[in-house]
Amino acid sequence: MTIEVLFSKIHRVTVTGADLNYVGSITIDKSLIEAARLTEGQKVSIVNVNNGSRFDTYVIPGIRNSGEIKLNGPAARLAEEGDVIIIISYASMTLDEVKNHKPTVIFPDEKSNRLI
Repeated sequence: MTIEVLFSKIHRVTVTGADLNYVGSITIDKSLIEAARLTEGQKVSIVNVNNGSRFDTYVIPGIRNSGEIKLNGPAARLAEEGDVIIIISYASMTLDEVKNHKPTVIFPDEKSNRLI
């Protein structure tokens, strides 16, 4: 048996853009992707601190060290530029694997979205 557990989290970053006319996804600064151990195309959950919305999408890498956090496609209706969000990834693990698992949680600067 496996269970879904927190794998990594980018805690409190600010949305820098939203593009409704895009295929879909969230564009994340590549340095944040690497720090949070995410991969391109990976499913992530987004929690909007400003309006309480929660939704799933997938990761697209943005320009390294740009601070870019951009919602694309339908997700652009659930957050707007300036909103603070939390980006969460999960992993399926056995109960034995969970015992040794330590999630990766990063706390970028909320204004610049850069690692501190």
